[in-house]
Amino acid sequence: MPRRKRGRPKLEATVVRLGFVSFFNDFASEMIYPLLPSFLAVTLGAGAEVLGVVEGIAEATAAIGKGVFGWVSDRLRKRKPFVLAGYGASVLARPLIAIAQAWPAVAAIRFADRVGKGLRTAPRDAMIAAESPSDRRGFAFGFQRAMDNAGAVVGPLAAALLLKIAFTDVRPVFALSLLPGAAAVLVLSRIRERPPSAAPSPPGLPPQPAERIPRRLVLLIGIFTLFALANSTDAFLLLRARQTGVPLWAIPLLWAAFSAAKALGNVPAGALTDRIGRIPVILAGWGIYAASYAGLGRAQSPAAVWMLFLLYAAYYALTEGAERAIVADLSPETIRGRAFGAFHMSVGLAALPASVLFGWIWDRFGPTAAFDTGAVLALVSSAGLMAFASLRRR
Repeated sequence: MPRRKRGRPKLEATVVRLGFVSFFNDFASEMIYPLLPSFLAVTLGAGAEVLGVVEGIAEATAAIGKGVFGWVSDRLRKRKPFVLAGYGASVLARPLIAIAQAWPAVAAIRFADRVGKGLRTAPRDAMIAAESPSDRRGFAFGFQRAMDNAGAVVGPLAAALLLKIAFTDVRPVFALSLLPGAAAVLVLSRIRERPPSAAPSPPGLPPQPAERIPRRLVLLIGIFTLFALANSTDAFLLLRARQTGVPLWAIPLLWAAFSAAKALGNVPAGALTDRIGRIPVILAGWGIYAASYAGLGRAQSPAAVWMLFLLYAAYYALTEGAERAIVADLSPETIRGRAFGAFHMSVGLAALPASVLFGWIWDRFGPTAAFDTGAVLALVSSAGLMAFASLRRR
Protein backbone atom coordinates (compact mmCIF):
# COMPACT_ATOMS: atom_id res chain seq x y z
CA MET A 1 0.00 0.00 0.00
CA PRO A 2 1.27 3.53 -0.63
CA ARG A 3 2.84 5.27 2.30
CA ARG A 4 0.68 8.37 2.40
CA LYS A 5 -0.92 11.04 0.27
CA ARG A 6 -0.81 14.50 1.75
CA GLY A 7 -3.40 14.87 4.45
CA ARG A 8 -4.54 11.26 4.20
CA PRO A 9 -2.77 8.80 6.51
CA LYS A 10 -2.40 5.31 5.10
CA LEU A 11 -1.74 1.97 6.74
CA GLU A 12 0.72 -0.60 5.49
CA ALA A 13 -0.69 -3.88 4.18
CA THR A 14 0.84 -5.84 7.06
CA VAL A 15 -0.84 -3.57 9.62
CA VAL A 16 -4.20 -3.96 7.88
CA ARG A 17 -3.91 -7.74 7.73
CA LEU A 18 -2.85 -7.98 11.36
CA GLY A 19 -5.93 -5.92 12.13
CA PHE A 20 -8.12 -8.53 10.45
CA VAL A 21 -6.30 -11.28 12.34
CA SER A 22 -7.19 -9.49 15.57
CA PHE A 23 -10.78 -9.08 14.38
CA PHE A 24 -11.35 -12.79 13.75
CA ASN A 25 -9.48 -13.86 16.86
CA ASP A 26 -11.51 -11.59 19.10
CA PHE A 27 -14.68 -12.67 17.30
CA ALA A 28 -13.88 -16.18 18.56
CA SER A 29 -12.68 -15.14 22.01
CA GLU A 30 -15.64 -12.89 22.76
CA MET A 31 -18.16 -15.58 21.90
CA ILE A 32 -16.92 -17.11 25.18
CA TYR A 33 -15.63 -14.37 27.47
CA PRO A 34 -18.84 -12.50 28.41
CA LEU A 35 -20.56 -15.81 29.20
CA LEU A 36 -17.69 -17.22 31.24
CA PRO A 37 -18.39 -15.51 34.61
CA SER A 38 -21.96 -16.84 34.69
CA PHE A 39 -20.79 -20.24 33.45
CA LEU A 40 -18.31 -20.45 36.33
CA ALA A 41 -20.66 -19.03 38.96
CA VAL A 42 -23.94 -20.75 38.01
CA THR A 43 -23.09 -23.88 36.01
CA LEU A 44 -19.90 -24.84 37.85
CA GLY A 45 -20.70 -23.27 41.25
CA ALA A 46 -17.62 -21.04 41.62
CA GLY A 47 -17.64 -17.71 43.51
CA ALA A 48 -16.11 -14.29 42.84
CA GLU A 49 -12.83 -15.27 44.50
CA VAL A 50 -12.48 -18.33 42.22
CA LEU A 51 -13.24 -16.10 39.21
CA GLY A 52 -10.43 -13.79 40.31
CA VAL A 53 -8.01 -16.71 40.69
CA VAL A 54 -8.89 -18.20 37.28
CA GLU A 55 -8.59 -14.91 35.41
CA GLY A 56 -5.56 -13.78 37.41
CA ILE A 57 -3.66 -16.99 36.63
CA ALA A 58 -4.67 -16.71 32.98
CA GLU A 59 -3.41 -13.15 32.62
CA ALA A 60 -0.23 -13.79 34.61
CA THR A 61 0.53 -16.72 32.31
CA ALA A 62 0.09 -14.49 29.28
CA ALA A 63 2.26 -11.84 30.89
CA ILE A 64 5.22 -14.15 31.45
CA GLY A 65 4.95 -15.43 27.89
CA LYS A 66 4.92 -11.90 26.49
CA GLY A 67 8.17 -11.08 28.27
CA VAL A 68 9.92 -14.30 27.29
CA PHE A 69 8.84 -14.49 23.66
CA GLY A 70 9.31 -10.78 23.01
CA TRP A 71 12.96 -11.23 24.02
CA VAL A 72 13.34 -14.45 22.00
CA SER A 73 11.88 -12.83 18.89
CA ASP A 74 14.52 -10.09 19.17
CA ARG A 75 17.29 -12.65 19.43
CA LEU A 76 16.07 -14.67 16.46
CA ARG A 77 15.03 -11.58 14.44
CA LYS A 78 11.77 -13.35 13.63
CA ARG A 79 8.29 -12.25 14.65
CA LYS A 80 5.76 -14.10 12.50
CA PRO A 81 6.46 -17.68 13.72
CA PHE A 82 5.65 -16.62 17.29
CA VAL A 83 2.53 -14.77 16.19
CA LEU A 84 1.31 -17.77 14.18
CA ALA A 85 2.00 -20.27 16.97
CA GLY A 86 0.31 -18.02 19.51
CA TYR A 87 -2.91 -17.55 17.60
CA GLY A 88 -2.98 -21.24 16.69
CA ALA A 89 -2.69 -22.32 20.34
CA SER A 90 -5.56 -20.09 21.41
CA VAL A 91 -7.80 -21.16 18.54
CA LEU A 92 -7.40 -24.83 19.50
CA ALA A 93 -7.70 -24.33 23.28
CA ARG A 94 -10.72 -22.05 23.66
CA PRO A 95 -13.47 -24.39 22.34
CA LEU A 96 -12.49 -27.03 24.92
CA ILE A 97 -14.34 -25.01 27.58
CA ALA A 98 -17.46 -26.58 26.05
CA ILE A 99 -16.58 -29.92 27.70
CA ALA A 100 -15.32 -28.59 31.06
CA GLN A 101 -17.09 -30.08 34.09
CA ALA A 102 -15.35 -28.18 36.92
CA TRP A 103 -13.66 -24.83 37.38
CA PRO A 104 -10.09 -26.29 37.52
CA ALA A 105 -10.63 -27.57 33.96
CA VAL A 106 -11.65 -24.07 32.88
CA ALA A 107 -8.54 -22.71 34.60
CA ALA A 108 -6.36 -25.18 32.67
CA ILE A 109 -7.95 -24.26 29.34
CA ARG A 110 -7.62 -20.55 30.06
CA PHE A 111 -3.98 -21.24 30.92
CA ALA A 112 -3.41 -22.81 27.47
CA ASP A 113 -5.25 -19.96 25.76
CA ARG A 114 -3.11 -17.38 27.56
CA VAL A 115 0.09 -19.22 26.67
CA GLY A 116 -0.94 -18.50 23.09
CA LYS A 117 -1.48 -14.85 23.90
CA GLY A 118 1.94 -14.73 25.51
CA LEU A 119 3.52 -16.16 22.38
CA ARG A 120 2.02 -13.68 19.97
CA THR A 121 1.47 -10.29 21.60
CA ALA A 122 4.93 -8.70 21.86
CA PRO A 123 6.15 -9.97 18.45
CA ARG A 124 2.90 -8.78 16.82
CA ASP A 125 3.20 -5.31 18.36
CA ALA A 126 6.84 -5.16 17.24
CA MET A 127 5.71 -5.99 13.68
CA ILE A 128 3.17 -3.16 13.75
CA ALA A 129 5.73 -0.69 15.14
CA ALA A 130 8.28 -1.67 12.49
CA GLU A 131 5.78 -1.00 9.71
CA SER A 132 4.61 2.38 11.10
CA PRO A 133 6.46 5.73 11.00
CA SER A 134 6.55 7.47 14.37
CA ASP A 135 4.17 10.23 13.24
CA ARG A 136 1.49 7.63 12.42
CA ARG A 137 2.24 5.04 15.08
CA GLY A 138 -0.67 6.01 17.30
CA PHE A 139 -2.95 5.74 14.27
CA ALA A 140 -1.61 2.27 13.42
CA PHE A 141 -2.01 0.91 16.95
CA GLY A 142 -5.40 2.57 17.19
CA PHE A 143 -6.47 0.73 14.02
CA GLN A 144 -5.27 -2.62 15.39
CA ARG A 145 -7.13 -2.08 18.63
CA ALA A 146 -10.23 -0.93 16.73
CA MET A 147 -10.26 -4.13 14.67
CA ASP A 148 -9.72 -6.17 17.83
CA ASN A 149 -12.67 -4.45 19.46
CA ALA A 150 -14.78 -4.78 16.33
CA GLY A 151 -14.33 -8.54 16.66
CA ALA A 152 -15.43 -8.15 20.27
CA VAL A 153 -18.65 -6.62 18.94
CA VAL A 154 -19.46 -9.38 16.47
CA GLY A 155 -18.52 -12.27 18.79
CA PRO A 156 -20.98 -11.46 21.60
CA LEU A 157 -23.71 -10.63 19.07
CA ALA A 158 -23.21 -14.05 17.47
CA ALA A 159 -23.32 -15.67 20.91
CA ALA A 160 -26.51 -13.79 21.84
CA LEU A 161 -28.17 -14.77 18.57
CA LEU A 162 -27.22 -18.43 19.01
CA LEU A 163 -28.57 -18.45 22.57
CA LYS A 164 -31.76 -16.70 21.51
CA ILE A 165 -32.70 -18.88 18.52
CA ALA A 166 -30.69 -22.12 18.64
CA PHE A 167 -29.36 -23.13 22.07
CA THR A 168 -30.38 -22.96 25.71
CA ASP A 169 -26.89 -24.01 26.90
CA VAL A 170 -23.69 -22.02 26.42
CA ARG A 171 -21.54 -25.06 25.67
CA PRO A 172 -22.35 -25.31 21.91
CA VAL A 173 -21.58 -21.59 21.60
CA PHE A 174 -18.16 -22.19 23.13
CA ALA A 175 -17.50 -25.01 20.63
CA LEU A 176 -18.49 -22.90 17.60
CA SER A 177 -15.84 -20.32 18.48
CA LEU A 178 -13.44 -22.56 16.55
CA LEU A 179 -14.73 -21.23 13.21
CA PRO A 180 -13.76 -17.53 13.40
CA GLY A 181 -10.55 -18.54 15.16
CA ALA A 182 -9.58 -20.64 12.16
CA ALA A 183 -10.23 -17.62 9.89
CA ALA A 184 -7.72 -15.59 11.95
CA VAL A 185 -5.01 -18.19 11.39
CA LEU A 186 -5.80 -18.30 7.66
CA VAL A 187 -5.39 -14.53 7.26
CA LEU A 188 -2.19 -14.57 9.31
CA SER A 189 -0.67 -17.27 7.11
CA ARG A 190 -0.78 -14.82 4.17
CA ILE A 191 1.28 -12.12 5.89
CA ARG A 192 4.89 -11.68 4.83
CA GLU A 193 7.19 -10.40 7.54
CA ARG A 194 9.42 -7.43 6.71
CA PRO A 195 13.15 -8.26 6.95
CA PRO A 196 14.85 -6.84 10.07
CA SER A 197 16.60 -3.49 9.69
CA ALA A 198 19.66 -4.51 11.71
CA ALA A 199 21.71 -7.66 12.09
CA PRO A 200 21.44 -9.65 15.32
CA SER A 201 24.19 -9.63 17.90
CA PRO A 202 26.86 -12.32 17.38
CA PRO A 203 25.89 -15.58 19.13
CA GLY A 204 27.24 -15.93 22.64
CA LEU A 205 27.88 -12.23 23.18
CA PRO A 206 25.85 -10.23 25.72
CA PRO A 207 23.76 -7.28 24.46
CA GLN A 208 25.63 -4.02 24.13
CA PRO A 209 24.58 -1.12 26.37
CA ALA A 210 22.68 0.48 23.47
CA GLU A 211 20.46 -2.61 23.35
CA ARG A 212 19.23 -2.28 26.92
CA ILE A 213 15.75 -1.00 27.59
CA PRO A 214 16.07 2.78 28.22
CA ARG A 215 15.73 3.84 31.86
CA ARG A 216 12.88 6.23 31.17
CA LEU A 217 10.92 3.40 29.56
CA VAL A 218 11.60 1.19 32.60
CA LEU A 219 10.21 3.96 34.83
CA LEU A 220 7.16 4.37 32.62
CA ILE A 221 6.48 0.62 32.66
CA GLY A 222 6.65 0.78 36.46
CA ILE A 223 3.88 3.41 36.47
CA PHE A 224 1.79 1.33 34.05
CA THR A 225 2.25 -1.64 36.37
CA LEU A 226 1.03 0.37 39.35
CA PHE A 227 -2.10 1.23 37.40
CA ALA A 228 -2.51 -2.44 36.47
CA LEU A 229 -2.90 -3.25 40.18
CA ALA A 230 -6.14 -1.26 39.97
CA ASN A 231 -7.21 -2.97 36.77
CA SER A 232 -8.65 -6.35 37.72
CA THR A 233 -10.27 -8.61 35.14
CA ASP A 234 -13.31 -7.21 33.35
CA ALA A 235 -15.10 -10.44 34.21
CA PHE A 236 -16.01 -8.72 37.49
CA LEU A 237 -17.86 -6.03 35.55
CA LEU A 238 -19.94 -8.71 33.85
CA LEU A 239 -20.62 -10.34 37.19
CA ARG A 240 -21.71 -6.94 38.51
CA ALA A 241 -24.02 -6.52 35.53
CA ARG A 242 -25.73 -9.82 36.33
CA GLN A 243 -25.96 -8.81 39.98
CA THR A 244 -27.84 -5.61 39.10
CA GLY A 245 -30.40 -7.47 37.00
CA VAL A 246 -29.06 -7.63 33.43
CA PRO A 247 -30.46 -10.95 32.03
CA LEU A 248 -28.05 -13.64 30.82
CA TRP A 249 -29.10 -13.40 27.18
CA ALA A 250 -28.43 -9.62 27.26
CA ILE A 251 -24.92 -9.95 28.71
CA PRO A 252 -23.36 -10.59 25.26
CA LEU A 253 -25.29 -7.57 23.92
CA LEU A 254 -23.94 -5.40 26.72
CA TRP A 255 -20.43 -6.61 25.96
CA ALA A 256 -20.94 -6.00 22.24
CA ALA A 257 -22.08 -2.42 22.87
CA PHE A 258 -19.07 -1.90 25.13
CA SER A 259 -16.71 -3.24 22.46
CA ALA A 260 -18.38 -1.16 19.74
CA ALA A 261 -17.79 1.99 21.77
CA LYS A 262 -14.13 1.03 22.15
CA ALA A 263 -13.79 0.29 18.42
CA LEU A 264 -15.33 3.63 17.44
CA GLY A 265 -12.95 5.50 19.72
CA ASN A 266 -9.69 3.62 19.12
CA VAL A 267 -8.66 5.16 15.78
CA PRO A 268 -9.48 8.83 16.53
CA ALA A 269 -7.91 8.52 19.98
CA GLY A 270 -4.79 6.91 18.50
CA ALA A 271 -4.54 9.67 15.90
CA LEU A 272 -5.05 12.25 18.64
CA THR A 273 -1.94 10.98 20.43
CA ASP A 274 0.06 11.63 17.26
CA ARG A 275 -1.02 15.28 17.45
CA ILE A 276 -1.06 16.22 21.15
CA GLY A 277 1.12 13.53 22.72
CA ARG A 278 0.58 10.17 24.38
CA ILE A 279 0.56 11.09 28.06
CA PRO A 280 -2.32 13.62 28.10
CA VAL A 281 -4.55 11.07 26.37
CA ILE A 282 -3.56 8.30 28.79
CA LEU A 283 -4.25 10.57 31.77
CA ALA A 284 -7.71 11.34 30.44
CA GLY A 285 -8.38 7.62 30.07
CA TRP A 286 -7.24 6.84 33.61
CA GLY A 287 -9.50 9.56 35.00
CA ILE A 288 -12.46 8.03 33.17
CA TYR A 289 -11.48 4.63 34.55
CA ALA A 290 -11.63 5.91 38.14
CA ALA A 291 -15.03 7.52 37.56
CA SER A 292 -16.41 4.37 35.92
CA TYR A 293 -15.28 2.12 38.75
CA ALA A 294 -16.72 4.43 41.39
CA GLY A 295 -20.02 4.40 39.51
CA LEU A 296 -20.14 0.65 38.97
CA GLY A 297 -19.65 0.05 42.66
CA ARG A 298 -22.85 2.00 43.33
CA ALA A 299 -25.00 1.03 40.32
CA GLN A 300 -28.46 -0.20 41.26
CA SER A 301 -30.13 -0.85 37.90
CA PRO A 302 -29.40 -2.35 34.46
CA ALA A 303 -29.79 1.10 32.87
CA ALA A 304 -27.03 2.52 35.08
CA VAL A 305 -24.79 -0.41 34.23
CA TRP A 306 -25.29 0.13 30.49
CA MET A 307 -24.34 3.82 30.76
CA LEU A 308 -21.29 3.08 32.93
CA PHE A 309 -20.08 0.36 30.55
CA LEU A 310 -20.16 2.88 27.69
CA LEU A 311 -18.23 5.38 29.81
CA TYR A 312 -15.72 2.68 30.73
CA ALA A 313 -15.22 1.97 27.02
CA ALA A 314 -13.80 5.48 26.63
CA TYR A 315 -10.96 4.53 28.99
CA TYR A 316 -9.93 1.70 26.66
CA ALA A 317 -10.30 3.81 23.53
CA LEU A 318 -8.01 6.49 24.95
CA THR A 319 -5.31 4.23 26.39
CA GLU A 320 -4.95 1.04 24.33
CA GLY A 321 -3.22 2.60 21.32
CA ALA A 322 -1.49 5.36 23.29
CA GLU A 323 0.29 2.99 25.70
CA ARG A 324 1.62 0.80 22.89
CA ALA A 325 2.67 3.81 20.86
CA ILE A 326 4.69 5.38 23.68
CA VAL A 327 6.46 2.05 24.32
CA ALA A 328 7.40 1.97 20.64
CA ASP A 329 8.50 5.62 20.74
CA LEU A 330 10.90 5.00 23.64
CA SER A 331 12.46 1.75 22.38
CA PRO A 332 14.96 1.13 19.54
CA GLU A 333 13.70 -1.27 16.86
CA THR A 334 16.38 -3.86 17.62
CA ILE A 335 14.97 -4.41 21.14
CA ARG A 336 11.35 -3.60 20.48
CA GLY A 337 10.18 -7.16 21.04
CA ARG A 338 11.92 -7.12 24.42
CA ALA A 339 10.45 -3.70 25.25
CA PHE A 340 6.90 -4.76 24.40
CA GLY A 341 7.50 -8.00 26.25
CA ALA A 342 8.62 -6.15 29.38
CA PHE A 343 5.61 -3.84 29.15
CA HIS A 344 3.05 -6.59 28.64
CA MET A 345 4.70 -8.91 31.19
CA SER A 346 4.84 -6.30 33.94
CA VAL A 347 1.27 -5.14 33.40
CA GLY A 348 -0.02 -8.68 32.98
CA LEU A 349 1.69 -10.06 36.08
CA ALA A 350 -0.04 -7.36 38.09
CA ALA A 351 -3.36 -8.83 36.90
CA LEU A 352 -2.99 -11.81 39.24
CA PRO A 353 -2.77 -9.90 42.54
CA ALA A 354 -5.22 -7.29 41.20
CA SER A 355 -7.89 -9.87 40.37
CA VAL A 356 -7.34 -11.99 43.47
CA LEU A 357 -7.47 -8.91 45.71
CA PHE A 358 -10.57 -7.60 43.96
CA GLY A 359 -12.37 -10.93 44.36
CA TRP A 360 -11.32 -11.19 48.02
CA ILE A 361 -12.60 -7.67 48.81
CA TRP A 362 -15.83 -8.38 46.89
CA ASP A 363 -16.57 -11.57 48.84
CA ARG A 364 -15.79 -10.06 52.24
CA PHE A 365 -16.75 -6.38 51.99
CA GLY A 366 -18.98 -6.17 48.93
CA PRO A 367 -18.61 -4.91 45.36
CA THR A 368 -18.65 -1.21 46.28
CA ALA A 369 -15.48 -1.56 48.37
CA ALA A 370 -13.78 -3.54 45.60
CA PHE A 371 -14.58 -1.01 42.87
CA ASP A 372 -13.61 1.92 45.11
CA THR A 373 -10.21 0.33 45.74
CA GLY A 374 -9.60 0.17 41.99
CA ALA A 375 -10.66 3.81 41.54
CA VAL A 376 -8.26 5.04 44.24
CA LEU A 377 -5.31 3.11 42.81
CA ALA A 378 -6.06 4.57 39.37
CA LEU A 379 -5.88 8.10 40.77
CA VAL A 380 -2.58 7.35 42.53
CA SER A 381 -1.16 6.02 39.25
CA SER A 382 -2.32 9.17 37.45
CA ALA A 383 -0.30 11.27 39.89
CA GLY A 384 2.75 9.12 39.14
CA LEU A 385 2.29 9.57 35.38
CA MET A 386 1.99 13.35 35.77
CA ALA A 387 5.26 13.34 37.73
CA PHE A 388 6.89 11.29 34.95
CA ALA A 389 5.70 13.78 32.34
CA SER A 390 7.12 16.66 34.37
CA LEU A 391 10.51 14.96 34.69
CA ARG A 392 10.53 14.14 30.99
CA ARG A 393 9.95 17.79 30.07
CA ARG A 394 12.76 18.90 32.40
